[in-house]
Amino acid sequence: MIRAKIEKTHIVLDLTGPEGNAFYLIGVARKLATQFEYTKDKIESLTKDLMSGSYEDLIHRFDNEFGEYVILER
Repeated sequence: MIRAKIEKTHIVLDLTGPEGNAFYLIGVARKLATQFEYTKDKIESLTKDLMSGSYEDLIHRFDNEFGEYVILER
């Protein structure tokens, strides 16, 4: 199938597959934070915050930080 290019406006992560792994999400968060030019201290603080609670806490914190750019699907 050939189709016209669709402009990507968001990153979409499927939480029911490998992209839903907590370590994968933390890696994505660190990569995005680096791309957004967060300081090293802020990246480390964000990482600790993401790792400090349950999986649901991680998802909510990730969404609060990057929800404007990333869509999380269940």
